[in-house]
Amino acid sequence: MKKFHFIVIIIGLLILFFLIWKIGIKEILYNFKILGWGLVPIVLLEGVADIFHTFGWKACLMNQLRQIPFSKIFCIKLAGSSINYLTPTLDLGGEVTKGTLLAVDHKGPEIATGLIVDKLSFALSKLLFVVIGSLTLLWDIDISPAIRTAIFLGSAALGGGILGFLIVQRSGKLGSIVRWLESHNLGGSLIKKSSEHITQIDNELKRFYKEHPYNLPISMLWHSLGFVCGIIQCWIFLWILTKESSLVIASGIWLLGTWIDLVGFAIPSHVGVIEAGRALVFKVMGFEASLGLSFGLALRIEQLFWAGVGLLIYMWYLIKNSYLRREEK
Repeated sequence: MKKFHFIVIIIGLLILFFLIWKIGIKEILYNFKILGWGLVPIVLLEGVADIFHTFGWKACLMNQLRQIPFSKIFCIKLAGSSINYLTPTLDLGGEVTKGTLLAVDHKGPEIATGLIVDKLSFALSKLLFVVIGSLTLLWDIDISPAIRTAIFLGSAALGGGILGFLIVQRSGKLGSIVRWLESHNLGGSLIKKSSEHITQIDNELKRFYKEHPYNLPISMLWHSLGFVCGIIQCWIFLWILTKESSLVIASGIWLLGTWIDLVGFAIPSHVGVIEAGRALVFKVMGFEASLGLSFGLALRIEQLFWAGVGLLIYMWYLIKNSYLRREEK
């Protein structure tokens, strides 16, 4: 798996360098010169989106976890996101990081439950946002039928998987395979311990959906507000560089770009996917590919900035927890 990640990262970088060479570095630098300080609100809007996504995660928490101050949840969210971005772990490393940081002061399967439900909430809200937005806007935008067909077929496939995950969660069947292995005396003590742990999580998941039936849609609404920030980022970029921006066009670019990101989820940090995808989308929407590549690079700068902030927070937590452990001894 590490070899695969290394290969796709190299391929992504080669695609990115090829695009920069093909389009021309002068074109890109010229676009950034015009953008100027306009890059600042684009970067800061991602922080606003993270606030909304944190509210979305908080709605998925149970019991004492719901009493954790929002500021702490926000910092842990940024720390986890930075690990997801900087390590090739298919977004799993960041979830482990968030769970570990929460487990310093809180124990129990509620932590894993909150992370699992939020993962579903984020994926489902993004898919619905893309599908509903596409049905509403893309019919009025001049793009080829082949692209529309690819969007809807891809969305249907992703939607089937996500809805299946929801059904498994609500019915408490996440650990069915592990429990089957234990019942047939396969796997020894490791499977037995895993079965006990995942059964606790399954019970907590069923309890969450029973006691908090509206929290999943509430969480999805918060995540959707975070996605709106992405549309505003695109609108600001277009307004500064073209003076012909509209929310409809910005929404169309965000929708198409996000769908490409969903397809390329397995590539660590979406290396090359964001830049190449935005260059393609801008071209489809009637703009110069150089504008799309420049926007993709602006998004890359924004991601690196917030990944750096999250990494600093994570390092602070490590130092703090190490100090507390020494004090306890």
